[in-house]
Amino acid sequence: MDIHELKQALGRAVRGDVEFGAGQRALFTMDASNYRRVPLGVVAPKDAADVAAALAVCRERHVPVVARGAGTSIAGQATGVGVVLDFTRHMDRIVALDPEAREAVVQPGVVLDRLRAEAGRHGLTFGPDPSTHSRCTLGGMIGNNSCGSHSVAWGTTADNVRSVDVLSYGGESFRLGQGWDGAPQQLKPLVEEQLALLRTGFPELPRRISGYALDALLPEQGVDHARAFCGSEGTLGVLTEATVELVEAPKARALTVLGYRDESAAAEAAAGLLPYGPLTVEGMAADLVRSPQQLPKGGAWLFVETGGASPREARAHGERIVRAADALDHLVVEDPAGQRALWRIREDASGTATRMPDGAEAWPGWEDCAVPPARLGPYLREFRALLAGHGLRGTPYGHFGDGCIHVRIDFDLLTEPGIARFRHFSEELAELVVAHGGSLSGEHGDGQARAELLPKMYGPELVRLFERVKGVWDPDDGLNPGMLVRPDPLDANLRFAPLPREPVPVAFGYPHDGGDFSAAVRRCVGVAKCRNTTVSSGSVMCPSFRATGAEEHSTRGRARLLHEMLAGEVITDGWRSEEVRDALDLCLSCKGCRSDCPVGVDMATYKSEFLHQHYRGRRRPRAHYTLGRLPKWLRLAAPFARVVNAAVSVRPLARLAGRLAGIAPEREIPRLAPRTFRRWFARRPQHTEPAVTLWPDTFTEHLSPAVGQAAVRVLEAAGLGVALPPKGVCCGLTYISTGQLDQARAILRRTLDTLDVGSPDRPLVVLEPSCAAALRSDLPELLGDDPRAHRLAASVRTFAEALAELAPDWTPPRLDRPAVGQTHCHQHAVLGDSADKELRRRAGLTGELSGGCCGLAGNFGFEPGHHEVSTACAEDQLLPAVREAAADAVVLADGYSCRTQLEQLAGRAGRHLAEVLAEGLPPERT
Repeated sequence: MDIHELKQALGRAVRGDVEFGAGQRALFTMDASNYRRVPLGVVAPKDAADVAAALAVCRERHVPVVARGAGTSIAGQATGVGVVLDFTRHMDRIVALDPEAREAVVQPGVVLDRLRAEAGRHGLTFGPDPSTHSRCTLGGMIGNNSCGSHSVAWGTTADNVRSVDVLSYGGESFRLGQGWDGAPQQLKPLVEEQLALLRTGFPELPRRISGYALDALLPEQGVDHARAFCGSEGTLGVLTEATVELVEAPKARALTVLGYRDESAAAEAAAGLLPYGPLTVEGMAADLVRSPQQLPKGGAWLFVETGGASPREARAHGERIVRAADALDHLVVEDPAGQRALWRIREDASGTATRMPDGAEAWPGWEDCAVPPARLGPYLREFRALLAGHGLRGTPYGHFGDGCIHVRIDFDLLTEPGIARFRHFSEELAELVVAHGGSLSGEHGDGQARAELLPKMYGPELVRLFERVKGVWDPDDGLNPGMLVRPDPLDANLRFAPLPREPVPVAFGYPHDGGDFSAAVRRCVGVAKCRNTTVSSGSVMCPSFRATGAEEHSTRGRARLLHEMLAGEVITDGWRSEEVRDALDLCLSCKGCRSDCPVGVDMATYKSEFLHQHYRGRRRPRAHYTLGRLPKWLRLAAPFARVVNAAVSVRPLARLAGRLAGIAPEREIPRLAPRTFRRWFARRPQHTEPAVTLWPDTFTEHLSPAVGQAAVRVLEAAGLGVALPPKGVCCGLTYISTGQLDQARAILRRTLDTLDVGSPDRPLVVLEPSCAAALRSDLPELLGDDPRAHRLAASVRTFAEALAELAPDWTPPRLDRPAVGQTHCHQHAVLGDSADKELRRRAGLTGELSGGCCGLAGNFGFEPGHHEVSTACAEDQLLPAVREAAADAVVLADGYSCRTQLEQLAGRAGRHLAEVLAEGLPPERT
């Protein structure tokens, strides 16, 4: 194979993107499964003509082709060794939507939530809704015959597809619907020859996804080729367009959560609720719930959604189910925001399940078996016994009303004995599922994970028929070979095989991953919540992806590149990799993934680690020496603040200074405070005995001392005397964010020595959220062997936390004004903002702050080449919220970066909560 010639030929034939570089190939080596296959290249077609052209080029050279949507498949079917067709970049249009006919025509790259939003304007929706609804594509859903939580009401994707336009590997075009017209000619005689087998070979259950749905081609089933094509996993043809059915969305919904003793009790109750017509019956156990306080008492829960013409009717429907449920406890919620919060608990289980309670890794492979709903209770008990017999652990959850169970299991997929046990368990579990009349796959397809075991479910004769059907459609085996038909072994191509077996030397401690950077990178299993195109209230991840839409700028994409860097097969230059560096360059280090990613990927830390290793012994970007060492330069400049401010007020001098400092030309250089916060504090009389130590972070000290002054006033008004730490302390934030970790550790050790935190001390109040996050999380991870680091981290309090903890009876000034702004991303991800919300409530500051990231993110928005993305991040949530706010609204921004972004992009002055509260206090007596 001449790879260069293949790339050139595709470049001539295709108008879309043709990418064969190491970075793009690395991004597409994996989906959300246990498997990894390295493609030759990636093509993002513009339209169906591009798809046909790409297929022709590949066919002439006998190169296999894999169609791919969002890459959230869990059985390996979105990976391939040939050319990957990425439909998410260009072929993502809703071509037409007809509310009267209740149908939509979509391209394969359309994200489900986009279709649902458009349909929702007409009171309609698309029924199937996997937990990945915010990023999965219609093409992927059709390929896998996806289902989701509402399948008890609206069925699988196959139940909601009217026709599909398909291109075969051989270059033929088909429009598949009902009847034989438009289908391959050789298929009809093959089906008519096997009618008896088709009538007897398929188990009857709502979630039979395994194999080809050839029984849909029976005369009594209407010879439905569109239905038969669904779930074929890209092995028969490449979808280019689909006409899908829309259903009427209930005008109101209620969510009933039922508490049960354990998962078996919940499973046995689920089938009994189906006659009451629920929209969903979902189940999960306590092992997967981070915060059970929101849920009724119990060890397992059923989430049962009901609909109605009004909230009262939906609630009444839910209360009927409560009366029939015989649950330990229950909760009926009709408030949409409350329902969303509860559904997030269920949806995040797909990521939470990837870790055992003790932190051990857990993997898919048997993610979605399905049995008849009435058999679910007995099946679960036998499943648990099988797990225990193999010394394995896993927590089932999922679509109890359909008998479909998701589970991640703590397989050891790194050693030969562990992989052997994985195979042995898989074979025995397949037999157990079949014994209960079930399907090896109830939602995600067979792919490589289960296809090898299809003879246990269907028998050899029907599996041979699957092979013959594949031969009719794709005699050259050019489409997704190794999947579903003549599959690769279930224990081949495992994603972990090329990773190093010994931990690589790193600077951070990675305490949650046993100190192993490879294990930290393995956290990303491909759930792809970071690919959300819209951000829900209060969430952050992933601002750079929403700005660019490029996979390499998602948390998952960056994790894939780091995985391949460690593997060393595609990305071969390790820490020196330019592909990894370029992908991480647009990471804002917002830490949103640390909290919003269901598996806790912390890309900000990984970026810092990479920059540390990448530039070790090498010249760094200029901004690392200036912005990255900002505390040092500001200390030196402080005595000359007025002179510096005057100089940068002259535009030519400001441009020259910015160029020398490595600052983006679009940015204004902030002005220094003429008097530092420490100087102001030193001249202030001490009114009360110190109860807290107020951290004078670099930004408060040199750039916005008014924040510190306001905080002192408020803390003292609450009866909390304030002291400052000795000079010379620093959290090392700017050094950490630019990957200068040797200097950061030295600075942090000096800080520990200066503070003498070996003895009990006052709580440390930190006003700048990013500095508080650095002290609370980065400090103990960089100096984990120093007990003082952990004590200092534990002493850190935000401004609101200090007031809530140390002055709980203090009454803040009553402001009674609307508030607008954005929760600082580091506060959201590391510190939490519940104390801030309560303080705002008590002060009469109404309204919710938006999610997302301001986009400036410390040094990020000041660095050359980042201005466009920085601005796009601000326009995502923050700036629209501020523009739409009432005229008397308080613009809250606790972070210096957030305030600077507001000032430079919107001309609005944001204020720290301390400043707003201080304004409400009586005037100080002088």
